[in-house]
This record gives sequence, C-alpha cells and structure tokens, in this order.
Amino acid sequence: MPGILILDDDPDVALAARLALRRLGGVAVRHEPGELAAALDEIAPDVLLLDMNFRPGASDGAAGLALLREVMARRDAPAVVVMTAYAEVELAVQALKAGAVDFITKPWPNDRLVACVQAALARRAPVPAAGELLGESAAMQSLRAQIAQVGASEASVLILGENGVGKELVARALHRASKRSAGPLLAVDMGSLPEALVESELFGHRRGSFTDARESRPGRFVAAAGGTLFLDEIGNLPLASQAKLLAALERREVTPLGSDKPVAVDVRVLAATNVPEAELFDAKRFRPDLLYRLNTVVLRVPPLRERGAGDIALLLRHYLAQFAKQRTVELTPDALARLCAYRWPGNVRELRQACERASLLARGPVFTYADFGLTEIAAPAAAEPGLDLARREREAVQAALAQADGNISQAAKLLGVSRAALYRKLEKHGL
Repeated sequence: MPGILILDDDPDVALAARLALRRLGGVAVRHEPGELAAALDEIAPDVLLLDMNFRPGASDGAAGLALLREVMARRDAPAVVVMTAYAEVELAVQALKAGAVDFITKPWPNDRLVACVQAALARRAPVPAAGELLGESAAMQSLRAQIAQVGASEASVLILGENGVGKELVARALHRASKRSAGPLLAVDMGSLPEALVESELFGHRRGSFTDARESRPGRFVAAAGGTLFLDEIGNLPLASQAKLLAALERREVTPLGSDKPVAVDVRVLAATNVPEAELFDAKRFRPDLLYRLNTVVLRVPPLRERGAGDIALLLRHYLAQFAKQRTVELTPDALARLCAYRWPGNVRELRQACERASLLARGPVFTYADFGLTEIAAPAAAEPGLDLARREREAVQAALAQADGNISQAAKLLGVSRAALYRKLEKHGL
C-alpha cells in the first residue's frame, strides 16, 4: 500500500492528519526537521506532507522551503504537499515553484486533506529524469513536435488519452515551453475532488463563508497566477461546476466564496481527460461552450500498446535502470518478448510500477517475466461461446485491485471507469 510521511512539529496536528489519512495507506509521523532524511530513506514514502514552519512564531515558511528543496534534490523524491497555518498566496507559489505538487492550509476539513493526498498519490509517478516524453515511435515524435509548436502560445490545450499515458507529463512539457515557465504549474485532479469542494478549491473562500471555513484561503486560479493551471480529469467536473468554470475563463476573474468582489486572474489553462472524445460532445455530460473554450488545441496522447515494441523496450530500460540504481540488470529474451507483447492496460504508469516491482522481487541480475507480476486481463472482444460476462467482470475487477495493491483510484484507472462506478461493481460482486 502507498506510504505517507507527515512532518509537523505540532503533535496534535500530526495526529489529526494521521487519523484522517490512515485509510489511504501506511502513515508515519516525524516531528523534527532533522529526522526527515532518515525517515525518507527508511520509509520511502509516496507522499510527504510537509509543514512549513518549525519555530514558535515563525510564519515565513523559510525552514519548510529549505527542506522542500532538499527533498526535491533526491533521486526518487516523493510527491510533496506543503501545509501551513498561514494562507499566504506568495508562500504557496514559492512552494509550487520549488517542486511541491499542492498546498493545504491549517486547519483543514478532513475531506479536503484526503482529496489533496489522494490526488498526490494518483500522480506519484515521477517524470523521466530528463523531463522528456520518452519514445521514438512516429506517434511520440509527432506529439513532441505539436508540443513545441503550441507550447509558446497562450492557447488553451485539451489533452486526451487513457489513464496512465502521461497526460500530466504533456502538461509539464507545455508549461516548460511557454513564456510562463518561470511561474508555477499547479495541477488539480478534478476526479478526486469532492463536488462540494470544487468551487472553494478553484476560486478560494473567505473566512466564515461556510461551516469549516475557519481561515481564508486562495483558490487554485489565484495560486497559479503568472503560470499554468492544469485541470486533470476535467471530464469528471459536474455540470453545475462547469458553468462556473466557464464564467471564470471568459471573464478571467474569480469570486471567492463569501466575497462579492471579483479577483482578476492571469493563468494559462490546460485540461486533460480520459473520457473518449466522442462522449465529450454529449451535452448531458459536458457543456459544449466550455469544451470549445478548453479545446483551442487538442493533443492526443497514444496508449502504450499503439506505440510499438521499440517504445516499450526503451521505457523498460529506462525504468529498470532507475529502480535498479547501482545494479546492472538484464531481461531474458522470453521476458522482453512477452513484455513487448503485453497490452499494458495501465499504460506507462503500469509499466513503471511493474519495473519497480521487478526490481524488488528479482533474485538476480537477469529478470524473468514472472518478476514483473503482471496479471493478464482478458480483452472484452475475445468472446467465447457461452461467455459468463458477470464472472469475467468480477475477475477483471479482482485483477485490477491486485495490480493496484488495493488502491481504488488506481484500480479504477486500470479498468477505465470512474471511482464511483468501481464502487458499484465492488458492491455488485460482493468484493
């Protein structure tokens, strides 16, 4: 299960966070900055929840920023969510520029904290060391050329592709190629955000604007000012929230909850979804006017199975070298052939996880196919006489859960369904 590490000098705050997050995986707590390096080596967490101030009365976040930079310099740094009792936009922006994936202000509603860490876990897989979209297939060369062509513009871009293909990596490449590259890139996973929190998260709120609003906090549009706002899984945004997002994009201003004064925003918006392109034009699911606002340019990221054996072999070498560290590893000819023929329903994310798993399970320098722990999920098209669809569905759900180590969000992405749909399937099959 995923690991979460909390570093906060306030035992009460750390305990509250640990209790709220324990259903997401193993949660460890440390209170002293000097303990962080050893804890990272020992636990190797997927997500670090990092306090920004460690001295009584401190509010500038200098200590937290210094620790954040040390963490990000590590070879396999966790996703970092910074937390502070001071809802200052400037500090949040500095943390995002330094490599944090998100920020949260104290005190927090527990559902907001859980959603924030879930999103960080979902995008845990790091970009390749060189910050590149790896692959020499024609499809990847075309994609890189399109990024270079539109990156420097201010155009909104809609990134389409299955889960795990690297849509966020495309967004990061567009940000680096833009005139806003010195500004923050802030990613928001709309799929993991509770509907009740969407407006507050995007547009911010004023203290007292709702029951748990104990402090004012900036929304994502304000925090990403001067940079890029990446709205991941935009297809999961409810229709009512789509209308408010459209208004913000058209007016280039947001109105925080509890305020009647609009705030001008200067951001470039990138969006991504795994929803099939044809379904986006269903007005019952997605507003056409918002779609046209977001899809000035459309980039389609190919699934790994369509990129060919050359790209699969290249990615295998890259990630095995990354996880093997000082070890020299090889693949048996049979393993390489089977891995290149495998359909990779979870795409590059699944391949990376399989390489990490193999680096832990392999007993020697030569890896076999079994070391990767892959579970073949039967393709729906492979119809058989008297096919028991319910049984096959149950088996597919079980296989996805096993492959995702019980992580509901990851399993849903492997199956290509929403988390809500997966919960219904779990209930249906008594899993």
